[in-house]
Amino acid sequence: MKREDLEKREEQMLSPYAAKSASSRGRLTAVPPCPLRTEFQRDRDRIIHSKSFRRLKYKTQVFLPGGSDHYRTRLTHTLEVAQIGRTIARGLNLNEDLTEAIGLGHDLGHTPFGHAGERLIDSLVRPEYTFRHNEQSLRIVDVLEDGKGLNLTEEVRDGILRHTGDEPPFTLEGQVICFADRIAYVNHDIDDALRSGFLAEEDLPGDYLDFLGKTHSSRINALVSDIIETSEGKAYVRQSDTGSAALQQLRSFLFDHLYRLPQVREEEEKGCGILKALFLYYEDHPEQIPSTTPKGPLKIRVKDYVAGMTDKFAEETYLELFIPKSCRF
Repeated sequence: MKREDLEKREEQMLSPYAAKSASSRGRLTAVPPCPLRTEFQRDRDRIIHSKSFRRLKYKTQVFLPGGSDHYRTRLTHTLEVAQIGRTIARGLNLNEDLTEAIGLGHDLGHTPFGHAGERLIDSLVRPEYTFRHNEQSLRIVDVLEDGKGLNLTEEVRDGILRHTGDEPPFTLEGQVICFADRIAYVNHDIDDALRSGFLAEEDLPGDYLDFLGKTHSSRINALVSDIIETSEGKAYVRQSDTGSAALQQLRSFLFDHLYRLPQVREEEEKGCGILKALFLYYEDHPEQIPSTTPKGPLKIRVKDYVAGMTDKFAEETYLELFIPKSCRF
């Protein structure tokens, strides 16, 4: 099937509120259309084939991957977000390709060592600048990937930038990813915490048990179904009051009973110590920042380089710079 046929099918079959690839707001730099793929399919493929996407495999979600082969990484989180997003988009008759592209690209700018790394780098670039992973994700697809960016459509760029924060994306597909992101991380962080032994099933809040069910899959199904039922045929994407309250309770529970656990904080502090040492080192030795890092203010160059590292590469670089080989185990 050719691109023109796919575009016609979108016009005929998708919701009137869905984003249509033929009506995209376009790219930062215009390019000839692909004979086979729609604009949003091209964006999805550009993200999947990028080095930044592959690096997510070695970036922490909550638990350091070395503790278990089954813990989520930033890559598996991203895949779960894209899958949940597509399910919601299909249920609402929205553009699945656009939803998937936003989901796959939303966390490209995450630092090593999870959100703790994000907070650490933010503290190091202040007061001149700030660091937010969503803004860095947009910077990657606009500038940093291969030194030229990915030249994505405005719909995908907007969804990546606004997947978190107070201002919603202008497409319903982008709004879907805002919810898919929260549904994914709340449920897979619970799953990983249960596997690690940090939490037990009886620890989970029971206020919305009838709504959510007792299993990982039932919780996701309940929250996804709630969004579809609440938003079907509407010009917005929303949860019901019950769905919103249930998801918020799970998020609050995780902040109180998992993310602030001493064992989790201890690992975060180790990672932040590595990142801080690397950041300060490259500030003092800017000549060692790879030439592929775009020119600009020194703090921005250091931020771009260090934030783009994987946990694994950051640890290896730290050892190489600061730990004599005779002292390594």
